Amino acid sequence: MKQLRCRECGRTRPLEPAFVCEYCFGPLEVIYDYANLRTSLSRESIAAGPSTIWRYADLLPATAVDGDLGTGFTPLSEARNLGRELGLANLYIKNDTLNPTGSFKDRNVAVATAFALAHGFETLSCSSTGNLAGSVAAYAARAGLRALVFIPSDLERGKVGAAEAYGATVVEVDGTYDDVNRLCAELADQHSWGIVNVNLRPFYSEGSKTLLFEVVEQLGWRAPDHIVVPVAAGSLLAKTAKALDELVSVGLLDGTTTRIHAAQAQGCAPISTAIREGADRVTPVKPKTVAKSLAIGNPADGRYAIRAVRQSGGWATAAPDPEILAGMALLAETEGILAETAGGVAVAGLQRLVAENRIDAQETVVLCITGSGLKTPELFSSHEGRRLHLSRAHAADAELALAGAPA
Repeated sequence: MKQLRCRECGRTRPLEPAFVCEYCFGPLEVIYDYANLRTSLSRESIAAGPSTIWRYADLLPATAVDGDLGTGFTPLSEARNLGRELGLANLYIKNDTLNPTGSFKDRNVAVATAFALAHGFETLSCSSTGNLAGSVAAYAARAGLRALVFIPSDLERGKVGAAEAYGATVVEVDGTYDDVNRLCAELADQHSWGIVNVNLRPFYSEGSKTLLFEVVEQLGWRAPDHIVVPVAAGSLLAKTAKALDELVSVGLLDGTTTRIHAAQAQGCAPISTAIREGADRVTPVKPKTVAKSLAIGNPADGRYAIRAVRQSGGWATAAPDPEILAGMALLAETEGILAETAGGVAVAGLQRLVAENRIDAQETVVLCITGSGLKTPELFSSHEGRRLHLSRAHAADAELALAGAPA
């Protein structure tokens, strides 16, 4: 029922550890027998499954393993306060900060880990901008695998510390994420490691689809009018489009007109720039932004993300760092969700889409918040001006201090 297919030449091969087409060297992706699934998969059968990503196992390249951390089925919350701020009547937040290690990467790694175990890998590895390192370390620990993660040396210390706490060996590399990824591609040829975003990439990336599957199910099996996706390598966005197509192919949706919008940081916006300039390919850039989790200057899925946005009728934004930090603060203050910089990018991107009249006030909008700000508390230091200090624990002193505090 499941095969690998080249995204360029279309040739197929069995579902096995492979990530590059042996004919044209194009990237491989997993495909399914949609006609057969149409007769066996239903909304009711999905609802009877576990409250994790594995309720969609028929549309994934692996099956759940014992001891999964409980990945997915995160809340889709109506964002009334933020919606009022932005003038949107039907705004929802898909809150993936509540995944086991605090980011949407858990979806991908859960699938990659299950696939790695089924195919005899003993080491789980990755190149990472931060969140993936912690996720690989945690899932490897649970599965009894050795964890080895490669990161740029300037990442937020909270993310590095988390990976170490889970028992991973962390290798810091002087250079950008793209430098780190090239190193891992070389190592994949030399060692029998399961590098989730290199030689296991076709299977790892399928986990991203589950975010959209959940959104549609949580909306009562209805696709949103708009979805705003923070973009790094472009895989989450491209798989969002694939997920929509698959739901239609298996009969779980009659059709969809969802517009997919890419949100990037101005200091690393190769995909958004290509979309806005009408280009079909990305021009690599050297990242310079506070949004380190999105700082991929040469995105592997750039072409496919561009194609997905255009085919959906969506658009792309690129926010400067001050808007990103302001977006993080606005989300926290209106909805009580502490997001990392990728969340600030998504909020700032949505603000720009509204300002450009690309979203109608009554349309249903989903904002993807993909990582927790608890890993990057230093980015909220600008709010220390709201902190008060009392020299004595007396009510009169507290009232005096609060009288001059901001509302």
